[in-house]
Amino acid sequence: MAGAYIQTVRGDVPVDSLGMWLPHEHLFTDLRGPMTPGYAEGDPLDVEYTVRPHLEAAAALGVTAFVECSTLGVGRNVEVLKHLASITPIHIIAPTGVYKEGFIPADLLDVNVETLANLWIRDLTEGMDSTNVKAGWIKVALSDDGPREIEVRNLQAAAITSRATGAIIGCHTIGGVAARKELEVLKNAGHDLSRFIWIHSQTERDTAIHLEAAQQGVWIEFDSVGAGSAADDAAMLESVLALIDAGYVGNIMLSHDAGWYQPGEEHGIPKPNGFRGYTALFEKFIPAMRQRGVSDDVIRQITVANPARAYAITKTR
Repeated sequence: MAGAYIQTVRGDVPVDSLGMWLPHEHLFTDLRGPMTPGYAEGDPLDVEYTVRPHLEAAAALGVTAFVECSTLGVGRNVEVLKHLASITPIHIIAPTGVYKEGFIPADLLDVNVETLANLWIRDLTEGMDSTNVKAGWIKVALSDDGPREIEVRNLQAAAITSRATGAIIGCHTIGGVAARKELEVLKNAGHDLSRFIWIHSQTERDTAIHLEAAQQGVWIEFDSVGAGSAADDAAMLESVLALIDAGYVGNIMLSHDAGWYQPGEEHGIPKPNGFRGYTALFEKFIPAMRQRGVSDDVIRQITVANPARAYAITKTR
């Protein structure tokens, strides 16, 4: 991927310099909503106290790149991400964009598509939140019964932003019905679906819908490894194997959707289940893939080559 780079919190990194990725995780997240007093505030040193052991465990397993998915509305804190990037060898990729209806900051509720896109383009080309830290991708989200009207606006703004910057779009999407609707919105906006990630694809158990999306070029991301029961991981594995068998290994990404430091809790430890780390993919899920006959070359493609290609920016500056 000559000339392609990843836009990280520490700066641009050549795509080919990276090893294994975690393409959907969280470091610092505030689910209390943007109207809550103290929203998205946290002491970077306290965040480090909680998060550092989990980053070290991931690095020890060979993780080199980590996509942070907490955008505006669910607690993006650029200063915290800068600090964490300074204490780990893992490259952190931060998002621009906004979360779903009910979590959208008040100052973004009434802006039009073009104004919103211009804000996100600035995040990607100049820096976020009055810093020189550039976002590396575009994160949006749908309500479970979406897309709602304001979420359609967000998808349209994301499409404009992607065309202007080369950055990929990912959308929190629950189930195939919502996924089909958002793909139509993006196609109508002129978006290249090979620059789109269906986040939380595992919430749709019908493999035919995964295949339908993959045939259009969509990235199919299974990102709840280790989050549920053994049966949940087993079902996810069957979906992954179905895509591999159908010839779509080049459309698969795997991650945990794990973490995170939660403001308002002691040392940010989320309640009731605590901080979920970033190792189950390598300790349990990949061994299960091998047991089912998936080769190391295919595993490397899914964990190294695919996310690098997805998050690479190749647009001429």
